[in-house]
Amino acid sequence: MTESERAGDQSTGDIPTENPATKRKSAFGDPDASLLEQMGGVRGLVYSSIPILTFVPVNSFWGLTVAIWAALGVAVAMLAWSLARRENPQPAISGFIGVAIGVLIAWRTGSAKGYFLYGIITQAVYGGAFALSALARWPLVGVIWGLLDGKGMAWRRNPQARRWYAVATWVWAGLFAIRAVLQYALYLNDEVNWLGAARIAMGWPLALVAFAVTIWAVRRAMVHERESAEVGEVTDG
Repeated sequence: MTESERAGDQSTGDIPTENPATKRKSAFGDPDASLLEQMGGVRGLVYSSIPILTFVPVNSFWGLTVAIWAALGVAVAMLAWSLARRENPQPAISGFIGVAIGVLIAWRTGSAKGYFLYGIITQAVYGGAFALSALARWPLVGVIWGLLDGKGMAWRRNPQARRWYAVATWVWAGLFAIRAVLQYALYLNDEVNWLGAARIAMGWPLALVAFAVTIWAVRRAMVHERESAEVGEVTDG
């Protein structure tokens, strides 16, 4: 084999081809991914629900101390299972941290309803942040999608795209606000069982609706961005 042939083999055979699937930063907005997949899959649903389904009935039958250890034990077991299977540990880690904070508050306050206080505060903070970002014309959905998609903040130069990102942001702000207000009302009335039911019922089901609206709004925004880019190319040409 000649030197030129070797060089040709090296130039064509040793350069890895890029897999389009590796370029995808997120399943968010991917038409081939289901809503559940885009929200973290079944594992995310399981990791967020099982500790609550453990804590509430155990507290009813055996008291707060046993419920604390039961919820914490379930969270540790799910995290260990995820690590043992070499899965993406993010849902399990997030679930464990949330459970750990919840049981700490319940233990310090001596009340089972304290388990839900951290979640209520978190929802209120999220709602406020999303609402303020929309009012400031920096809607968080646009910011997040810009980072995931790798396009940065170029969408802010397009008023129509910014409007659709604001729509999605207001949907999430409303969702967080509804969760915080209704669950806080149950918290004030010491309705531990209903708090558990509300946390699950107002969690994934409502989030799926908000996520569906978000995907629709983001795609509408992307259409305007694409049209604006095409107009710019024609003008430059």
